[in-house]
Amino acid sequence: MHDLIDLTRYPLDKPDSTALADLVAACRADLAATGMFNLPDFLRPEPIAADVARIAPRFRTEAFRHARRHNIYFRREIEGLAPGHPALAEFETVNRTLCADQLAGTALMRLYDWPAFAAFLASVMEKPALYTMDDPLARVNAMAYGPDEALNWHFDRSEFTTTLLLQAPGAGGDFEYRRNLRSDDDPNYAGVARLLAGQDPELRRLTLAPGTLNVFRGKNTAHRVTPVQGDTARIIAVFSFYDRPGVRFSAEEQQGFYGRAA
Repeated sequence: MHDLIDLTRYPLDKPDSTALADLVAACRADLAATGMFNLPDFLRPEPIAADVARIAPRFRTEAFRHARRHNIYFRREIEGLAPGHPALAEFETVNRTLCADQLAGTALMRLYDWPAFAAFLASVMEKPALYTMDDPLARVNAMAYGPDEALNWHFDRSEFTTTLLLQAPGAGGDFEYRRNLRSDDDPNYAGVARLLAGQDPELRRLTLAPGTLNVFRGKNTAHRVTPVQGDTARIIAVFSFYDRPGVRFSAEEQQGFYGRAA
């Protein structure tokens, strides 16, 4: 894996080393302080360039174009909220997705299937183990956002999200988030409405560089990717891990997410 990762800086191949223990501790501290951690230059420039050259043309010919109007909850109705409540304001998300079965032979798939990668994430998240998906489509996705396309405001369903930026756009495509906007006990609808109206002073913006690994807790942190500007697409990979083995989407879920079933 030396050709993919700087294992001196990020010694995932040395599970019992002090260096890896220090890295895990630093990542845990960042998670506690900010709700995320970032590892710049996690993937070397050469495999990034090779993967982008390989998959970028395929977004135009093979990708599933996902376009959807939605509110921040991805649900038409929320108990306790009247229709038209400002917390239910709708936006549009547009992107193009390549699935794992379209990414064979890429550095992304090599990284995902490397056991040390899952073991590292499990250690940072303080879990006994994390497992790759059995789903041939959902295991790894590469997503492209072209001009005026965006991932709009939402909360994640999963405990954490693992992404790696492959290509940054010329402008736009920034990651915006409002940490702990809600809690498991308090939906904070008034706060959600303020955020969507652009009136939350605690909104934060993060601009990532290609090669950066980002692990983010988004279940109660509202977040979005702002519209891309210019002709260079934002391309990002999403890795799916679970705390149990054998996870696979149903045919209906695959059809909804990807426009086809495996």
